[in-house]
Amino acid sequence: MTAAGLFAHLGTGATHVCQCWSITRSDGVTFGFTDHDRPLAFEGITFLADSGLSARALGLSSGLAVDNSEAVGLLQSDVIAEADIAAGRYDGAEVRNWLVRWDSVGQRQLRFRGTIGEITRQAGQFQVELRGLTDALNQPSGRTYLRSCSAVLGDAACGVDTDDPAFAATVPVLGQRGGGEFVVADTGYNDRWFEQGVLEVVSGNAKGLRATINHDRLENGRHRIILWQALRAAVRTGDRVKLIAGCDKRAETCRVKFANLVNFRGFPDMPGDDWMISVPRSDDAGNGGSLVR
Repeated sequence: MTAAGLFAHLGTGATHVCQCWSITRSDGVTFGFTDHDRPLAFEGITFLADSGLSARALGLSSGLAVDNSEAVGLLQSDVIAEADIAAGRYDGAEVRNWLVRWDSVGQRQLRFRGTIGEITRQAGQFQVELRGLTDALNQPSGRTYLRSCSAVLGDAACGVDTDDPAFAATVPVLGQRGGGEFVVADTGYNDRWFEQGVLEVVSGNAKGLRATINHDRLENGRHRIILWQALRAAVRTGDRVKLIAGCDKRAETCRVKFANLVNFRGFPDMPGDDWMISVPRSDDAGNGGSLVR
């Protein structure tokens, strides 16, 4: 890829350039679009010319200001389907935009990289808010000092392998109600093992969708799973789901359930507010010892 060649071409005044967009969903599926009149291909992506996708001018700026834009396109069952938007498959998807010389796609420049924000649908079209990389600077970050663990099970700070059969199981769905309650086959794990864990659909129409588990009860050799929020796509009997163990973020759970106390990110012995505002007692001797009883 040579941006210098593109800049030299732009300097001629008679240019052959177009825009190309790629959208990569959290499940790894990637789509490409271009405003050129024929498909283009580079970086292993085919950019479709008949997708109906267009974008407003990018609000690019220097410094740390947020670069945002919008894209508008047609809802097409073979490209971007309304059902996939409703299911949340495009929430937080990565978006990239290039300025490309269409008769020599090796001459291109990446102009925008960010994520999808709010999506609205109306009259067979969708409108997407595009959030630049600097938008993340608006989010709170840093470590929180709490008695409970601040890590998320399976992340880099935690270190637990959530694909380990000791902490996860993939089983078929035996029944479901409303996309928020499921009966699944026996996993071999105890009652409530998956509470506060994650359910991920690994086959069927809802493949790739995830939700947090609120309730896990072992009844008659089957697990009854209730989610905090119902999945936004249909899960049918026979579809397979992956259940990941739940963590209540207590030090005891980290030690006993996951044997991972070395990576515990909480402060269980931190004094509380009551201790911090305590005052000397007139009915007790001050001998310099611990105030903790």
